[in-house]
Formats: sequence, C-alpha cells, structure tokens
Amino acid sequence: MSDVAKRLENLRAKMRETETDLVALGPGSHMQWLLGFHPHPDERPCLLLVSQAGETFLMPVLNAEGTREDTDISFHCWSDDEGPDTAMEAALSAISAKNAKSVVLDETMRADFALLLLGALPQPRHAFTAETVGALRMRKDEDEYSLIKMNAGIADDAMQKAFAAIKPGMSEKELAGVIRAYFASAGAVTQFSIVGSAANGAFPHHQTGDRKLQEGDAIVIDIGARKQGFPSDITRMAVVGRPPEGYGQIHTIVENAVRAAMAAARPGVKAKDVDAAARKVITDAGYGEYFVHRTGHGLGIDGHEPPYITATSETVLEEGMVFSIEPGIYLPGRFGIRLEEIVILRAHGPEILSSLPRDVHVAEV
Repeated sequence: MSDVAKRLENLRAKMRETETDLVALGPGSHMQWLLGFHPHPDERPCLLLVSQAGETFLMPVLNAEGTREDTDISFHCWSDDEGPDTAMEAALSAISAKNAKSVVLDETMRADFALLLLGALPQPRHAFTAETVGALRMRKDEDEYSLIKMNAGIADDAMQKAFAAIKPGMSEKELAGVIRAYFASAGAVTQFSIVGSAANGAFPHHQTGDRKLQEGDAIVIDIGARKQGFPSDITRMAVVGRPPEGYGQIHTIVENAVRAAMAAARPGVKAKDVDAAARKVITDAGYGEYFVHRTGHGLGIDGHEPPYITATSETVLEEGMVFSIEPGIYLPGRFGIRLEEIVILRAHGPEILSSLPRDVHVAEV
C-alpha cells in the first residue's frame, strides 16, 4: 500500500470515529501531508474532498494539467468563464457527499472556499481538522522523523558556524548572514535567523538588526531552515567574552526548566503538565513574570503546528509527536535566555534531535 493510500485509509478511520461525512482540504500543509504535494494556491477554488465513498478534486482548469503529473485522483474542473458551482455539485455527487451532514474544514483554507462548499450542502455541521487530519499529523512516521532529524543536524552545523564567527564589532545582521549562507550551502532554505544581542535578547522574536556586538553581550541565536519539505528550529546562547552580571545563575534556571519539562514529557501526559513543569522551575526561582511565552510547539511540515505545549492545552501526548521544549527568561533592558530543543516523544520519554550541548558558547575577544 502506498503512503497516500495508507494515509487516506487512516483518515477514513478517523472520520468514522468522529462521525464525519466529508473532509475538505485546500492547497496547503494538510494536503501536502496527505498526498505529498498540493496544487498551486491562488484565489481560484481548489479543494480535495474526501468521503467514505471516495476522494476527488474540485480543480481550476488552469491548474489541472500541471497537477495531473502528481496524482491520479479524479478532477472536477471548472473554468473562469463558468465558475465553480456546477463542478462542485458534480464533485460532491461523485463521492456520495451531496447530503453530507458533518463536514471537516481545513482551517487554513481561504474563507471563500469554505463558504462555497458549505453553501453547496444542506446546512451541515462543521468543524476543523483537530480530530481528523490534525490528529494524524501529530504522530510522525519514521520517514518524517528521518527528515526532521536530518534538518536538525544541518541546524546544529549552522549554529556552530555562527559561534565561530562571533566577534566584537560585527552586527546582528552580519551574524545572521553567516547562518543563512551556511544553510544555503547545505541546500536548505532559511526560515528565520534571529540574533538578539544584549537588551535585544529580551525580545523573544527580536527583528535582527544593525546593533554591533560588544564584549559582555549575551546573544540569543534562534534559527531554522527547511530542506526536503521539513524544517528545523533550535535556540542556543552565546556571550562575547565575559558574560553580563547574573547571566550564569539565570542560564542555570532555564536549563533546569528544560530538564523539568523533559522529565514531565511522557506518553499519556497532557501538554499543559509539561508546560507547568518548566514554568514551576522559573516561577519558584522568582522569574515567573519574565517567562512570557508557551513552553513549546509542534514541528512537522509546518514549523509551528500541534501539539502546542501551553498552560491550557488538554492534548494528551503520544509516541511519535515532535515538539519543542523552549523555556526562557527575558529581562528588559538587560538580556534574554532561551534554550530550545526539538524532541520526538518515545515510549520512555523525549529523544532530543540536536547533538549540541545547551551550555553557553563563550566567544573569544
């Protein structure tokens, strides 16, 4: 059985469990996961429709020929001069879904695509993909694991290139350029290269700028790139020469928060309990107000996807889930510290995908 056939079979099993009559996906990451590709996304309605009876595409004529190279799923095509309504009716009839009562909508599709579908059905109930496609995507197979692990190795190497390049007088943008150049040389496309030095590190999503690195700076380096359809994401810390006052103590607190979250992350545990474990360490040390974001996010085809490791998430963690553990402390006007690992959850707990230690890198001056 092909990967596509297996995923369609698993999706239909989830549809039966959730009493879902129809799943509709637009061009994007859900369709990419299910089929291994997606058609060109634009304003023309394009939907993959899946029922228990079959699957079919609502397909703009303009994109049909190119898309046919990637799939043998049937098309119900429409042209700009006739509009999609007739083709939509034919597509629903072809998979016995004209009277679907319960529809799952791709939450990332265009709103007009969703309304077109809902308008063609007799007052269906609708939900998003959390219990169907989303639930399946959270558990990675070995092929997905291998690609994510490969990307983690590339990011490790990029981080080491950054460490080696740090010197007083270079700008944050120049250091980010070293990272982007390495990713490109490894055949990966940079997704982000955050370099936050000194007080800029207290902004978790600092916009890398022209500030020059100085002796005594603490530097947050948060980087990620994409190769063969999957991303990386890692954050490590560096200091230029001597660290700023109090740095060592706070780095230790954040490291202990990482370890607490790792210890809490087990199959059957709720995501919110992992967040609570990390947050308790930081709060007990007196820095709770300076931990201003969630403990982690899932990673797969998308750089941020479920499961989200938040204080309110009821998601029960399962083997095969891939997510970040990245607590931080951000002291306004001084510096920030974030330590981030991407892990895959195994039966015994998390497997860390990076091979880099979380110790601070001290750059010579």
